[in-house]
Amino acid sequence: MTPERKTELIQQFAKHEGDTGSPEVQIAVLTERIKELTEHFRTHHKDHASRRGLLMMVSRRRGLLDYLKRVEYGRYKTIIGALGIRK
Repeated sequence: MTPERKTELIQQFAKHEGDTGSPEVQIAVLTERIKELTEHFRTHHKDHASRRGLLMMVSRRRGLLDYLKRVEYGRYKTIIGALGIRK
């Protein structure tokens, strides 16, 4: 992911100026990295070391989504709608 794309995601999902640690920002950045790795595996299907990293990112994102769902359901619905994560 390019630094410009990461900055764009942070600005889009930040709750206030300088916000980089809110669950929404973390979920957005992880989702972008997961999408990039998924594309990588379309051509490099034997890259098992990177697949482990992908699984860890998916797990971390799942934990953040579960936290957000438990704490503030409205924010959870907003983020999954914006990123198109759930069906």
